[in-house]
Amino acid sequence: MATATAHVTRTGTGTVLADLLPASSAGRARARDAALVLGGAALTGLTAQIAVPVPGSPVPVSGQTFAALLVGTALGARRGFLSLALYAVAGVAGMPWFAEARAGAAFPSFGYVLGMLLAATVVGALARRGADRSALRTAGSMALGTAIIYAVGVPYLALAAHLSLSEAVSAGLVPFLIGDALKAALAMGALPAAWKLLGRRG
Repeated sequence: MATATAHVTRTGTGTVLADLLPASSAGRARARDAALVLGGAALTGLTAQIAVPVPGSPVPVSGQTFAALLVGTALGARRGFLSLALYAVAGVAGMPWFAEARAGAAFPSFGYVLGMLLAATVVGALARRGADRSALRTAGSMALGTAIIYAVGVPYLALAAHLSLSEAVSAGLVPFLIGDALKAALAMGALPAAWKLLGRRG
């Protein structure tokens, strides 16, 4: 009975997927969390290299936004924030793992990196409230996270590239909507399925 209760507690609302990784002591839990933070940053950096230039836009289509939202959802708000902060700080310091192997902060799409940091934190907080347990809730969480990225990235693009807000929307938002919808659909299937495999239904 105690074992069953512990399983429900571990997989109930208030838990994110990363919490289910075993850690038998406080020290091992810290080591696990550090590895997750590093792994999330590395995943974001790797997927950022899957980048396709968009004609007429300084912002490429890349996998980093999707990775950032998945990292935040899977790790939770605190670890998600730390992971994307590590990604951002290392990139600014010279690690060439922003989209198109960029580094530093002197490029117009850097605002999207800042937006991803905030978005990962928000979707991580929502995941602790069960937002990744069903397709509908996952879609809402991904939509909110994506909106946060654009809310930071598009105005930053307008300022950095000397564009009007409407020009920045046309160059830095509209071309990506279909891809964002596909990414959300993928998350809608993958995240609830992960919980179902663990014996927990939203």
